[in-house]
Amino acid sequence: MPFSLKRMFLGSPLRTAELHEQRLSKRAALAVFASDALSSTAYATEEVLLALVAAGAAFFYLSLPVAICIAALLAIVTTSYSQTIHAYPSGGGAYIVAKENLGVTPGLVAAAALLIDYVLTVAVSVAAGIAAVTSAFPNLLQHREFLCLVAIYIILLANLRGVRESAAVFGVPVYAFIVSAFLLIAGGFFRIFFYGVQPAAAPPAVAPAVPEMGTTWLFLRAFAAGCTALTGVEAISNGVQAFKKPVSRNASITLLWMAGILGTMFLGVTILSRSYGIVPREGETVLSQINQAVFGRGAIYYFIQATTMGILILAANTSFADFPRLSSILAKDRFAPRQLANLGDRLVFSNGVILLSLSASVLIIIFRGDVHALIPLYMVGVFVSFTLSQAGMVVHWLRTRAPGYQWRMAVNGVGAVTTTVVLGVVAIIKFKHGAWVVMLAIALLVTVFRKTREHYFKLSVQISLSDFDRPQVARHTVIVPVAPFPSRVVLTAVEYAKSVSKDVLAVTINTDSHDHEEIRKTWKKHIDDVDLVILESPYRSVVKPLLRFIDEVEDLRSDDKLTVLLPEIVPARWWHNLFHNQTSLLLKGALLFRKNIVVTSVPYHLEK
Repeated sequence: MPFSLKRMFLGSPLRTAELHEQRLSKRAALAVFASDALSSTAYATEEVLLALVAAGAAFFYLSLPVAICIAALLAIVTTSYSQTIHAYPSGGGAYIVAKENLGVTPGLVAAAALLIDYVLTVAVSVAAGIAAVTSAFPNLLQHREFLCLVAIYIILLANLRGVRESAAVFGVPVYAFIVSAFLLIAGGFFRIFFYGVQPAAAPPAVAPAVPEMGTTWLFLRAFAAGCTALTGVEAISNGVQAFKKPVSRNASITLLWMAGILGTMFLGVTILSRSYGIVPREGETVLSQINQAVFGRGAIYYFIQATTMGILILAANTSFADFPRLSSILAKDRFAPRQLANLGDRLVFSNGVILLSLSASVLIIIFRGDVHALIPLYMVGVFVSFTLSQAGMVVHWLRTRAPGYQWRMAVNGVGAVTTTVVLGVVAIIKFKHGAWVVMLAIALLVTVFRKTREHYFKLSVQISLSDFDRPQVARHTVIVPVAPFPSRVVLTAVEYAKSVSKDVLAVTINTDSHDHEEIRKTWKKHIDDVDLVILESPYRSVVKPLLRFIDEVEDLRSDDKLTVLLPEIVPARWWHNLFHNQTSLLLKGALLFRKNIVVTSVPYHLEK
């Protein structure tokens, strides 16, 4: 039944040879990798305004200069990552670049920052998407946690079906949002130019007095908040190998498309928010207020809100594309559990997809699906990876001295300096709001990476054949735990034990005070060539007396190899297991960590 359900929900397995058919065109890749970055249009402007609102609506005029600075930073980062795509077409992004050029520790810091960012991306984007729904339908606000979890597991299911399947499912909502965003911007400017606009909340005529240093700090605070617009820009460089050939060219073109669309939409929404005098308020997003001011609460309003909800929820899909890929690279380098490197039936890294879903769900539950509570945790990891990636590229050009390395190094150098400054601003301003949690999490994750690598190294040393003598088994004793009275199950196991060793001991635990002579008589009647040891258990325990007996047998001879052979009934129906005790399972667990003891099972399959 589990396999049937798996086929029904995920589809039939794909052959490894079909992996190249799962690669994405530029159009499909834009839907998969750019949804995170494009979705930030829905909340980046709101974060800028929330940072300014404490000083009063009169300071909302700073929102446009802040947006222009963020757009310039977007251009710098995009140009820098375009260089990375061509230099490292194998993908891996900041982790590979930093590890190869700056060292293992910077590489692990970049990887930790990216993985944390991907988890936060899922939590933030889904929470923001549900916020768009609750803005249109306020009565759903009390159910936002549940709605967030449902959205995460819908995306999980789509991604487990495969890369191309998820691109096909999510392509329409992504492009619908792009159309609706440009429709909103065009409609907003049309009303401004031809009808004029009465601001929804006019700022006071005289701005409150703010010291010059206070204005600068306010600007930096708004800038740090608005830099959430850049989250997801690095996604394409991490997943270059998902593109059709030529991978570098297609990835670079898609990156430029994404940056152009994102920059235009972010600036457009910020200008409209200023022109319409929008003020952030509880229960309704800034984008919803602009939408209502431009189109009213008609069909177009609900269309834009629906597509906004779609892109915000599907922004998580960028993380579902990149988190498993980065995890698989770390696993291949032995910095993460090797299970994360395994391709599932549908040629996706299924374990990574599931791990991401569970991690994001935990965040949603902890922060109760509140976007503004999650946002302060969001950007530190992004700019850590930005900075390390660009610094690594500077070292790469210095080391390789490829044609045109001077100007290429200059581009990445400007990117490194800029993102370092922004990282400092974001870390300082967001520190007390939760950025310290991300910094601590990065440090802990790097420690986990190193411990994982250390474990695999010690494992490889201990299982290596160098300086290893072939083990000699002088004597092999097989112990068969059995019921007091023999059955087909017991006889089958004993016959198998006799085939692998001449020294076979059957042992039974007498928990029901059966007469010893009766037990031996019945045993000899069916099995006369194997001795039966009867152990009394006044406290009705089975496992402890058996373990004591195994210890005694093991102590008799140091060169003796012991095998504990467990007869097991395999029911015809899975639910029939409920009718049988799990003594064999308990014994396996108890003996698993015992040296020099082999535990094996002899199954006896029941008929339907």
